[in-house]
Amino acid sequence: MKLYGSHVTPIAQEIVRLLTSTTDHGIEAESPREVILDIEAVLKNYLAVEKDVNDKAKELLDRTGRSMDQYQKVREQIAESKGIRVGDEMLDHLLDEIVSSFHRSPHVDEIYDEDVELRRKMAPIFKKHFGAEDSLESEIRAQLKHVQEGTPLWEIEHARVAEQIRRKRGLA
Repeated sequence: MKLYGSHVTPIAQEIVRLLTSTTDHGIEAESPREVILDIEAVLKNYLAVEKDVNDKAKELLDRTGRSMDQYQKVREQIAESKGIRVGDEMLDHLLDEIVSSFHRSPHVDEIYDEDVELRRKMAPIFKKHFGAEDSLESEIRAQLKHVQEGTPLWEIEHARVAEQIRRKRGLA
C-alpha cells in the first residue's frame, strides 16, 4: 500500500462527503472545506515524515554497507522512532490520526459516531485509492520480466518504469 500526494485531496473530499452526508451523518461541520484541509494536513504530514523515513533508511543501509533486502526492517524501525507506522499498518495509523484530528479540530462541530465506526466508514475510501498501487506494481513487474529481482539493475529499472507509469496515470 502506498499513499500518493495526488490522492490526498480526493481522499479528503470523499471522507468529508461521506461523513457529512445526510444519509450517513458521522460528523457535523459548519465548514466542510476546513475539515477537508484538516484531513489533507494529516495526510501531507504523513507523506513528509514517510519520505524522511525512506531517505534515512536508504542512507543507513548505504552507510553501513548492508543490503537492500534489510530495507523494510530498517524502515519500520526508523518509522517507529518517528511515531508513524508504515507498510501494512499504514492504514490503521492514518485512520487513527484522522479520527484524532476530528476530536481536536475546531471545524468539526459534532461527532455522532464512535471512533471505530468512523474508521470503518473511512477505510474503504483509502483501500480504493491504494488499489491503484497494486495494479501499478503488477504493470511494473510485467514490464520487468527480463530483469532478475533484487539486483541493482532491478532497482534502477523498477524506479524508472514506475515513474513512467505514474506519470502516464497522473499519480506522480
